[in-house]
Amino acid sequence: MTQDERLDYLLRYLLTERKEYADIQLPDGMAEKRHLLRSLMNVRPPVPASAEFLAVQDAYLQARLAERGVTRLQDMRSAQPGLYLWQGDITTLAVDAIVNAANSQMLGCFVPCHGCIDNAIHTYAGVQLRLECAHVMSAQKEEEPTGGAKITKAYNLPCHYVLHTVGPIIHGIVTQTDRELLASCYRSCLELAAEYGLHSVAFCCISTGEFHFPNELAAQIAIQTVTDFQEQNANQMEVIFNVFKDSDRKIYERLLR
Repeated sequence: MTQDERLDYLLRYLLTERKEYADIQLPDGMAEKRHLLRSLMNVRPPVPASAEFLAVQDAYLQARLAERGVTRLQDMRSAQPGLYLWQGDITTLAVDAIVNAANSQMLGCFVPCHGCIDNAIHTYAGVQLRLECAHVMSAQKEEEPTGGAKITKAYNLPCHYVLHTVGPIIHGIVTQTDRELLASCYRSCLELAAEYGLHSVAFCCISTGEFHFPNELAAQIAIQTVTDFQEQNANQMEVIFNVFKDSDRKIYERLLR
């Protein structure tokens, strides 16, 4: 199959899964087709897909990854020993694990083409990630608590694992509890990564987007928690602070001097 043929196959498969999609026609343009595919993947419930679908999806996503490019740890310059600052798309990082800022249901973002990192990670990992998350949550029998961490495979992402953590949601003034919970997110992810024998973790800016944690304070807590962990653990973890916005990059650049 060509990449165009894979895309059409995936769209047709997903459109035939639900009766309410019967009247949706395949768009003509590539951008519109990609937008529709992401939307359909975003709203798809955590149910198994056929082996053929998964094979085509995986081939499609791997080809898309090759188009978007991959960044490795050796491509970065350290800001401090064991600490890196990198601006870009976290779904293109080839490290041991990337961190997903999840919600308490931990099933990914169901809003079509939403701009959150949870949506991007589930989109480029493939539909297998939501299904694994559903198995994790089914076994847990309750929502994921704020400040904890879970680990899953990464599927079609270039990293090996995804660490999922639920950050605090800010309503007005940041409390001491909010600060402690955000620090717990970073610490829980690092402890779980160490438990799995991982050596490099890329953190997004947890809680600073949809959860409204102030960016400057969040960065201070992130750096302090990570450096404390590194000082307390002999086998130092390489940590990447991944930012997307220029404003966050400037904050981290100043704090890491």
